[in-house]
Amino acid sequence: MILPPYMRRSPKVTEVLPLLYLHGLSSGDFVPALKEFFGSQAGLSAATITRLTESWQAERESFMARDLSQREYVYIWVDGIHTGVRLGGDDRLCCLVMVGARLDSNKELVAIAEGYRESTESWACLLRDLKKRGMRTPELAVGDGALGFWSALRDLFPETRCQRDWVHKTMNTLDCLPKSVHARAKVAIKEITHAENKKEATKAIEEFASEFGAKWPKAVSRIVDDKDTLLTYYDYPAEHWRHLRTTNPIESVFAPVRARTDITKGPGSRRAGLAMNFKLMEAAEQRWRKLSGAHLVALVRAGARFENGELVEGSEEKAAA
Repeated sequence: MILPPYMRRSPKVTEVLPLLYLHGLSSGDFVPALKEFFGSQAGLSAATITRLTESWQAERESFMARDLSQREYVYIWVDGIHTGVRLGGDDRLCCLVMVGARLDSNKELVAIAEGYRESTESWACLLRDLKKRGMRTPELAVGDGALGFWSALRDLFPETRCQRDWVHKTMNTLDCLPKSVHARAKVAIKEITHAENKKEATKAIEEFASEFGAKWPKAVSRIVDDKDTLLTYYDYPAEHWRHLRTTNPIESVFAPVRARTDITKGPGSRRAGLAMNFKLMEAAEQRWRKLSGAHLVALVRAGARFENGELVEGSEEKAAA
């Protein structure tokens, strides 16, 4: 009653409305849900909400054009996320996502781009763009073994080491086993991933192969064939192992992304779909857990050597020199 109609949406309210849409309120539900607060004539139509969300597209495009020459990403996590966003025909949006750990041990979103079936060329285009904008070579990349990312990484950042994601690997291995042995298999795999050192982990892999290899050789090959890249994390600080065994920084964020896109039934275009996913990840970024052992991140970047999680004596001085 005090404010004229054109002033009823303050700048703060204008910021909140897209976030309500982002977290589940359908554009057509704003008037019945909020009319008690703003009145039925407060300009809360579906078209108004849609216009407000269009700014996300410009934000994402600006984000993907920013200079990276002053950023230091020691570790990166990558994944290709398929959501239920409908974009015409049978197409589904595939987001190529990269999260990085900075020298201060904080994780942040590095890139989110459109991809085609997680292909090598899609990842190569993204990596070329990042390199062109000044991104330096990461020390370690963590990702699912099915990605075309690894071939692209060898071409563009050949010095970056590879760590295969144990969560995906465990799921793929269990898919090759009958449910009656899943409990035993999970225990055996945990013996590998939580071994005290690489030697014990290798021994646990041999025991896994001995127990399951005769009846289910395909399941055993899933782990044995990728043994080297599955155990790379033992060459990094023990404090970082829990972070390096999995792409969970990405997977956990995209659970609400999938839930939100199930509600919206598709934003209508690839740009809008990418923008929605970008804003959801941007909102979740504030809750991402920092790397444990923050003081060790700089040592890894400087080239100090670690064996079975322990710093090799004297390697930090050589790295500094």
